[in-house]
Amino acid sequence: MAENQNTEPTEPEQTTGSDIEDIEALKKSLSEAGDKYVRLYAEFENYKRFAARQKEDQLKYANESLLKDLLTVLDHLELALQHTSGNESSGPLAEGVQLTLKEIKTTFEKYGLTGIDALNKPFDPNVHHAMAQVEAGDAAENTVVKEFRKGYMFKDRVLRATLVGVAKKPSAAQAGVSQDQAVTTEEN
Repeated sequence: MAENQNTEPTEPEQTTGSDIEDIEALKKSLSEAGDKYVRLYAEFENYKRFAARQKEDQLKYANESLLKDLLTVLDHLELALQHTSGNESSGPLAEGVQLTLKEIKTTFEKYGLTGIDALNKPFDPNVHHAMAQVEAGDAAENTVVKEFRKGYMFKDRVLRATLVGVAKKPSAAQAGVSQDQAVTTEEN
């Protein structure tokens, strides 16, 4: 006859202390691997955002060095106009230079280059480069009273700082001389 098959359930294997330790070590290892994955994923996402910002900045400011090099041409055109302003015989030439200057400024503005207004503004070291202090009684202290070279912004960056002269209070000796002169003038 058929052998009697044992249908009784077998007892589960008993786990030993070393098996429990192995399971705990595996759980710990799995947890550490999960933490490493999460950190690596976060670092990768940060890198992707950084790379995207870098690429965007490269595209946004791609023309920066070209425009910076062309600023000298703009300066020379403005100087040419200054030198021809008193000369009547250079009228047509001055007109041509003025039209060229106007066209190049329009083109620069189209690409995001704008001039920095400095005269009679408070000195700002972010956009102005002080070349001299000028004693000026009629201007507030630390106000730009002289512009040596025009400055320009390219989009939201300073491409070239404005070279300026900044007002300072007249020295005490000069202030005294000015008052003495005023008193003598009043007496006369």
